[in-house]
Amino acid sequence: MKRIHHTHTHTHNKMKETITILLTILLTSIPSCFSSYPFDHRDEPFMFSNAFYETNHLHGHHITRNSHMQNLHGYAPAPSPRARNSHKQNRHGRPPKAFNVNNFGAKANGNDDSGAFMKAWEAACSSTGTVYVVVPKNRAYRLKPVKFSGPCESSLIVFKLYGNIEAWKKSSAYGDRRHWIVFEAVDNLRVEGGGRIDGNGKVWWPKSCKINPQLPCLRAPTAVTFVGCNNLMVSNIRLENAQQMHMTFQDCENVKALHLMVTSPGNSPNTDGLHVTGTRNILIQDSIIRTGDDCISIVSGSENVRATGITCGPGHGISIGSLGEGNSEAYVSNVLVNKATLIGTTNGVRIKTWQGGHGVAKNIIFQDIIMKNVTNPIIINQDYCDRVESCPEQKSAVQVSNVLYKNIQGTSSRPIAVKFECSKSIPCRGISMQNVRLFDQTRQDVSKASCSNVRLDTRGHVSPLCT
Repeated sequence: MKRIHHTHTHTHNKMKETITILLTILLTSIPSCFSSYPFDHRDEPFMFSNAFYETNHLHGHHITRNSHMQNLHGYAPAPSPRARNSHKQNRHGRPPKAFNVNNFGAKANGNDDSGAFMKAWEAACSSTGTVYVVVPKNRAYRLKPVKFSGPCESSLIVFKLYGNIEAWKKSSAYGDRRHWIVFEAVDNLRVEGGGRIDGNGKVWWPKSCKINPQLPCLRAPTAVTFVGCNNLMVSNIRLENAQQMHMTFQDCENVKALHLMVTSPGNSPNTDGLHVTGTRNILIQDSIIRTGDDCISIVSGSENVRATGITCGPGHGISIGSLGEGNSEAYVSNVLVNKATLIGTTNGVRIKTWQGGHGVAKNIIFQDIIMKNVTNPIIINQDYCDRVESCPEQKSAVQVSNVLYKNIQGTSSRPIAVKFECSKSIPCRGISMQNVRLFDQTRQDVSKASCSNVRLDTRGHVSPLCT
C-alpha cells in the first residue's frame, strides 16, 4: 500500500508541477497578447512607491474611483499593486521612474511653479524606459507659459495630473500670446490622472473684440497644445475657462482623447473645446464639452477623424472648418461623428468654408445624433464669413462631397432645421440623408429645409425635405 501511495503522490506532484508550468507560461504571455502599449491603463506602479509618500495617502480613493470609471466604460478593473509592479518589471527589467514636481521645487503657494515643472519634465524626458511626471492631488500650481519638448529618451512618458494647474494671470508673461501649455515632438505620451487645467480665461475674455468691438482683435493663448506628437493619449482630464481654445492637436498622428470634461461659459469668445488641425488617425470618445464656441472643430490637413459619444452644449456645435480662409487650400477627409447629443447649441453638425478657397472636404458621416433645441441642426455653409465687414463674392470654393446624415432626430429652435448653402460655381456633391427627423420646437411642427446648389439623395424617412 505504501508503494501504491508513493506512486500516486509522485504522479500527483508531477501533475501539479506540469499545471504550474503551464499556468506560468500562460500568465506571462497575457500582457503581450492583450496589452495596448503604450496605452495600457493598468500600469500605475509609482502610485505605491514610498518615494512619493505625499500622494500615497490619497490613492485609495483614487483607485476606487478609477475602477468604477473603468467598469462604467468597459475597461477591466486595475490589477493589484504587486501584479502591476511585476508586470512592468517583466516588461522593462526594472520598475519605472517617477518624477514628482514637488521634489523639483514646486510649492503650490500662488507663486510661479513653471521652473519646477520644467526641471521635472527634463529629468523624465532624459530617462530611459517608462517614466512618470507626477502632479500631486489637492494642490493648485500656477504656471506661466511652458513648453514640454521632445524627443525624449523614454519609451513611454506619462504625465500624471492629479492636482490642478492654473494659468498665470498677467498677459505680459505670454510672449507670442498663442500658447500656454505646449507638448511638442513627444512620442508615446500619456496625459491623464483626473486633475484640472484652468486657463483663467476671465482675465482674457473682456479684452476680446468679440466682446468689445471697439478693441483690436488680438490672439489669446490656447490652453493646451500638442504639436507633432505621435502615439498620444489624453484621458480623464478636466479643462476649463481657457484663454481661447481649450485643447489643440496640431500635426499629430495616432491620437486618443478619452473621457474629457471641457467647460467654459456659453458667452466666452473663441473657446473651442477640442481643435484638430493637420492630424491623422484621431479618436475623440466619451467626452462632455460645454464652451462658447465649437465643441469640436476639425480643420485643414485632418484625416481619419472619429468622434463618438460626445455631449455638446452650450457651444457652436461640431464643425468641420472653417476651411479656405484667405484663398487658402484646405483638405479634410474621412470623418465620422456618431452617438452625439447636442443641447441648446447654435449649430448641430456643420461644414463651413470661405469663398475663394481651394481643396476638398470629403467622405464625412454624421450618424446616430440627437438634437435638443439646436438653432441650426444640419448646416453646410460655403459662404462662411466671420468678419465685421462683408466678404466679397468669389467663384472658387472648397469642394464639399460625399457627406452622409444618418439616424438624426430631435428639435430645432427655429423653423429651418436644415440649411445647405452651397457654392454656385462648385456645388455640394454626393450629399445623402437617411432617416432624419427634425421638428420645429417653437411651433411643435415639422421643420423646414433651405437648400441651394446641392445634389441631394434621400433614403428612408427624411423630414424636412428640400423643396
